[in-house]
Amino acid sequence: MTATSSSPTAQRTGIDPRGPQFTAALTAAVLAVALVLPAAAATVLVAVQAVFFAIGATRGVQRTPHAWLFRTLVRPRLAPPSELEDPAPPRFAQTVGLAFTVVALVGFATGVTLLGQVAVGLALVAALLNAVFAFCLGCEVYLLLKRATA
Repeated sequence: MTATSSSPTAQRTGIDPRGPQFTAALTAAVLAVALVLPAAAATVLVAVQAVFFAIGATRGVQRTPHAWLFRTLVRPRLAPPSELEDPAPPRFAQTVGLAFTVVALVGFATGVTLLGQVAVGLALVAALLNAVFAFCLGCEVYLLLKRATA
């Protein structure tokens, strides 16, 4: 991901870029499982993921349960990051993920299971891009929107 910033504020409040990638891996696992479960069970998993996205979108990506796992279990075993990342693009990506999971929940709740599955599938593709290739699609959209409005 290319959402780094060299401003003093971003350096003080920056996040380890490996955290959102770890979160994306966990999110991808949850969403993949949701795709193979019956609609009722998928609804529960997607609802939990939607809550996690809502936390990331409103309180910041560093406050999600996945981020806590990264901070507690993973980061202490890694070398310090070479640079920190601006948390705004990943936070926007969490908002996009929330939108897709809400659409999925509406689909599952109204019996339009295909809509739910397609929304989960699209969110899964975005999570896999970040988890596997460190390419945050939502972050890139954030940067494009920021350039377009500047």
